[in-house]
Amino acid sequence: MQGRRHRRPVLRAAVGVGLAASLLGACSNSADTPTQGGTAAAGGAGRGKPNIVFVLTDDLATNLIPYMPNVRQLQRDGMSFSNYYVSDSLCCPSRSSILTGQFPHNTGVFTNNGSDGGYQAFNRKGDEHKCYGPAMQKAGYRTGFMGKYLNGYEPADTNGTDKPYVPPGWDEWDTAGNGYPEFDYDLNENGKVVSYGHDPEDYLTDVVSRKATSFIDSAAAAKKPFVLELATFAPHGPSTPAPRDAAAYPDLKAPRTAAFDTPPSSRPKWQDPLKPLSDREKRSIDQKFAKRVRSVQAVDDMIGHLRAELKAQGIADNTYIVFSSDNGFHMGEHRLRPGKQTAYDSDIRVPLVVTGPRVTPGGTTSQPAENIDLGPTFQDLAGLTPAATTDGLSLARILHGERVDDWRQAALIEHHRPGSRKDDPDAAPANSGNPPTYEAIRTPDALWVEYADGEREYYDVRTDPYELHNRASALSQNQRDRLHATLTALQQCHGSQACAKASRIGR
Repeated sequence: MQGRRHRRPVLRAAVGVGLAASLLGACSNSADTPTQGGTAAAGGAGRGKPNIVFVLTDDLATNLIPYMPNVRQLQRDGMSFSNYYVSDSLCCPSRSSILTGQFPHNTGVFTNNGSDGGYQAFNRKGDEHKCYGPAMQKAGYRTGFMGKYLNGYEPADTNGTDKPYVPPGWDEWDTAGNGYPEFDYDLNENGKVVSYGHDPEDYLTDVVSRKATSFIDSAAAAKKPFVLELATFAPHGPSTPAPRDAAAYPDLKAPRTAAFDTPPSSRPKWQDPLKPLSDREKRSIDQKFAKRVRSVQAVDDMIGHLRAELKAQGIADNTYIVFSSDNGFHMGEHRLRPGKQTAYDSDIRVPLVVTGPRVTPGGTTSQPAENIDLGPTFQDLAGLTPAATTDGLSLARILHGERVDDWRQAALIEHHRPGSRKDDPDAAPANSGNPPTYEAIRTPDALWVEYADGEREYYDVRTDPYELHNRASALSQNQRDRLHATLTALQQCHGSQACAKASRIGR
């Protein structure tokens, strides 16, 4: 790690082809399709229901974790998922899947705006009533949501009421619209719009951190279990750091993996226009990567402060902390200029780290998990039975070290090419990775992609971890048919058991 300026203490230091193995053969991983209710034994003997703090970052790729000491401490104290994927590497579809536990084909949210995306589509489809918040509130949990909600949401939205709207199921609601700059934004604070300025204390991630501390304190005083989602805008561009971090990591460069400035062999046609990165573009990528690292320092600080507050309140041992991201971010891989939206690991595979009761410290699991699993997991940990419409599976048994059989073999990724709107913070020029509409499946060993224009990609990541050798043309027709059948079944699945069954290759 390159040099970082000295900072005031903020609770940091403490705190192939080979097809048969995964995609085309029987999966030998032990996992199961957990019963969707009460498997978690809420917090252990003699305790009340556990608390849950969920920190969701925006566009955070795995290559930022080395610069987050409090997150690394979470990894040492809990379990990491090495094969955790998002249902779509785009903000609003991914966040919709997290909130509802459903794939985009069931939420109806495929993009950030327009008829098939954004906050408006989420509301039209009735998705806000499927969220984990209302279910947990009804079960006696105090529920809180702070930070970023869904693309297109504005704090002053009334949604047909006579005041700024608070979605059902949230006892504490402190949510921004355009919070990307981290300053000069509005928050809907429980139905009242409050404006913030440009003073250091207005920095949004720090405001969320302070509000989260207050929420924890009040819930602890009331002796009431709680679930709290803290959805940051960092490190999404413009990747504004807290003023205290503005000079951190002055000479940092973006990672140069084997995929950096290297196109895959037999690349799909949508990548044909990509030229080698210029020296100027490489310098720009380095500068943007350093900004991203600076911007997550406040997120890491927040995690340290929250862990300290939970300990001070005497509830740390009965609280799950969950850390993740809505999607990843590529910066020069496959010659793609900074962006997301592809099916490559840089974009779809993100961190998932969980600490809490009965979670073995320092553990890692390779079981395929998806963002649709988070809501069902939260409800299972609380002793609830998720709705039958939920597509995801509870991760509770895996977290608690139990053997699970017949787990999913493949994760589904489904992406609609979004329209280009100037007000979309994720609008992508062609050279940053704006592929045609595609569907994909990812297992621990391979990636299969089907584009709407008929092109296909297949990567054996056991021998090709940076996804540089497209072997789709080497597959037999029978192998391609089996992959297509699995992908089609997943595209059409509804409900956790049906989706788990659909994920089994060659079932």
